[in-house]
Amino acid sequence: MNSDCIGGVLHLRLLLFSTSHRILAGHPKISASRRLSTATMGSQSQPPSPPLAEKVKHEMELFGDVRVDNYYWLRDDSRSDPKVISYLQQENAYTEAMMSGTKKFEDEIYAEIRGRIKEDDMSAPLRKGPYYYYSRTLEGKEYVQYCRRPIPNRDAPSSVHDTMPTGPDAPPEHVILDENVKAQEHGFYRIGAFKVSPNHKMVAYAEDTKGDEIYTVYVIDAETQAPIGKPLVGVTSNLEWAGNDALVYITMDEILRPDKAWLHKLGADQSNDSCLYHEKDDMFSLGLEASESEKFLFISSESKITRFVFYLEVSKLEEGLKVLTPRIIGIDTSVSHRGNHFFIQRRSDEFFNSELLACPVDNTSATTVLIPHRASVKIQYIQLFSDHLAVSEREEGLPKITVYHLPEVEEPLVNLEGGKSVQFIDPVYSVDLSVSQFSSTILRFSYSSLRMPKSVYDYDMNTGESVLKKIETVLGGFDASNYVTERKWATASDGTQIPISIVYQKNLVKLDGSDPMLLYGYGSYEICIDPDFKASRLSLLDRGFIFAIAHIRGGGEMGRQWYENGKFLKKKNTFTDFISCAEYLIEQKYCSKEKLCIEGRSAGGLLIGAVLNMRPDLWKAAVAGVPFVDVLTTMLDPTIPLTTSEWEEWGDPRKEEFYFYLKSYSPVDNVKAQNYPDILVTAGLRGKYKDQYNT
Repeated sequence: MNSDCIGGVLHLRLLLFSTSHRILAGHPKISASRRLSTATMGSQSQPPSPPLAEKVKHEMELFGDVRVDNYYWLRDDSRSDPKVISYLQQENAYTEAMMSGTKKFEDEIYAEIRGRIKEDDMSAPLRKGPYYYYSRTLEGKEYVQYCRRPIPNRDAPSSVHDTMPTGPDAPPEHVILDENVKAQEHGFYRIGAFKVSPNHKMVAYAEDTKGDEIYTVYVIDAETQAPIGKPLVGVTSNLEWAGNDALVYITMDEILRPDKAWLHKLGADQSNDSCLYHEKDDMFSLGLEASESEKFLFISSESKITRFVFYLEVSKLEEGLKVLTPRIIGIDTSVSHRGNHFFIQRRSDEFFNSELLACPVDNTSATTVLIPHRASVKIQYIQLFSDHLAVSEREEGLPKITVYHLPEVEEPLVNLEGGKSVQFIDPVYSVDLSVSQFSSTILRFSYSSLRMPKSVYDYDMNTGESVLKKIETVLGGFDASNYVTERKWATASDGTQIPISIVYQKNLVKLDGSDPMLLYGYGSYEICIDPDFKASRLSLLDRGFIFAIAHIRGGGEMGRQWYENGKFLKKKNTFTDFISCAEYLIEQKYCSKEKLCIEGRSAGGLLIGAVLNMRPDLWKAAVAGVPFVDVLTTMLDPTIPLTTSEWEEWGDPRKEEFYFYLKSYSPVDNVKAQNYPDILVTAGLRGKYKDQYNT
């Protein structure tokens, strides 16, 4: 079942039934003890005793500072220590017992959330080459089918009014791959990549059957599903076609860092694949992208502050990789291609919100500025077409799309002016560019807001006309007009204005301080938590909850400097911003301390842990999903996957200044005997570390 359903039920039953304060005990490194309210116990008169983890003294000393972690033994890299497993099972049993009184309510919510899902559904068909491509879900099935239909009149130019014919006289649907069939043989199943070859005759897909994000890649005939060659094993899901006869893919080292790029010729044995590049610096990881023109592949090597790019010409694979942008610490570049030019998005300390350059393919040092750096507008990424350029930008914390008409390929590229912005209707929203045809004048984008389900639009870049192609179906009588979205600004302790996105059911809330609220936050890695729609959230809103997102520093909502001012030795701004947002919402009578619940995941779980220690009096309940709470100990251990690259995010605590700064906010190192609100901590025992920030 959709994890959104399960997670929504678990969080909702805690938030709706949470009551008195409790003292946090146990150790949250792997599984925090939950001291949940006895109000959830139903008719039980005596709550069960919470499990108490054994204390085993473990001292760690650096810079003359001694830390004692009595629960360090709970670290088990093998995930198989019987003592650790037993303790986790006790924690799970305790949680179930404490919340047993809500079982009927849980079932009600689960049915409610699932009842909003249209199980028999399909995505908006995408016209590509001679086919419409789309995915389909079936009633009673958990996985998707990857499908396509031939375009009846494939020579006709594409239009925003194109509609895939589906009647009895239409070209037949062809199921390329059915995940439901593949998943029958496995307890876990996920396809991480599904790539159609340029000639549309083959498909390469990456399959994970363990949940560890280590994939096996299969190549099949798109019509017959017959396998082509042997599978590629032990790879990431990052792969691209290099023409119709080869693939490029990425593998990881022993600490799960993407470090090697490989070229695989179809039909050859994987052992004979050639290594295109090996990144030996463990601060850097490799990425792989194909140009929209399908003429080049770009292999990038990036740290948190630096990215440089090589290119591989698909028609000249024998020439190997060539340097496109050099490795310069502090310079971050992303690249695409159109005609005779590479387009380069470049960020530096000086041009922190990025500028857009172009250079001839045959003279990459001769760059021209197309869009100059602007202190108030951040370039997020670009999408190229044969005649147009679409730019995803951010201004005043909101995403925007600006479209430029490009000169003919033979003409010189100069400074671009007169871009046309796509207009949106809600005060706060989320919008993303989607895969589109390079040779088309049609831009596809997805749009949603806190009250508006995800909608897919095709936008004519010549005329400015937008046509809705698909809107997520929400069953159960959902009416977007019943919900109100707002944007407010809280004042941080240093005077900075922090944006807040808010949604509520207008017929239920009083806005007099008596309404319950769930406040969500993240604030790390320059990630933008844009206000989008989730059907499961309706179960809160339709019970009178107000939902809000605090767009705190450390994220990227307000540009690159917003991120810079919430990392390293400024990380505490993330936590104090969140507290300021909560205080503003209470002051403005959106809620009260007695009815304010908070949630964050992964690095957002660090946020939750920090503000619980700093202001435990401010919250009624807290949900921390896979929280990063043992910050100092983790960042001191380079054997943990991705730790070394994270030094550019949090700081390297092997340096004294960072050591004591991280220690001052690391949630585990700051737990003390005080009245904490009700807390639910969820985590996973297995699986590669992956930051999660879903709202």
